[in-house]
Amino acid sequence: MTTFIPSITLPYVVFSNPAASVLLPVAFGTAVGYGCRPADAHDTYLALKQPPLKPPAEVFGPVWTVLYGLTGYAAHRAVTAGLERASLPSTVRAAKHGATLYTIQLALNLAWMPLFFVAKRPIAATVDAACLLGINGYLAYLWGTVDEVAGWCMVPYVAWVGFATYLSAGAGYLNNWDLTGKKARNDD
Repeated sequence: MTTFIPSITLPYVVFSNPAASVLLPVAFGTAVGYGCRPADAHDTYLALKQPPLKPPAEVFGPVWTVLYGLTGYAAHRAVTAGLERASLPSTVRAAKHGATLYTIQLALNLAWMPLFFVAKRPIAATVDAACLLGINGYLAYLWGTVDEVAGWCMVPYVAWVGFATYLSAGAGYLNNWDLTGKKARNDD
């Protein structure tokens, strides 16, 4: 089991407010997306050799937005259920541990795009994605013990992170783990 680390965990006020809990990861994800120069990331994506089943670049923004919102909602449900309505100490511990894990996974998730598209480090990005997959699989289980709906809300996210890990590893492998100089030519 993990541990609750208050110094690295989002404040309870974020989890207790449904709007803040949902909008925070959406806002952070949007900020990172725009901070990574979307046009450059799009050009790099188009220039890479990609594994089978790669979706069009336009799919990622809407999918991540929905999934960030869904995980924020799961966080709200699990943490408030565990800390406000729980009568068992084990449920309170699970909610607190989950809040720390959620914060860690959010940071890892936000690090992936800069690692892959800005730093052009596909190995580090793929390790990041694999860690995300493991943490979120466990988080879905843990939060499912606190609030069943919260656990189920994490399932689409875990599935997409698994797919994203495949895409990251596939693109890294197909491009010899070297993304330097990978950018589509502009035809304007």
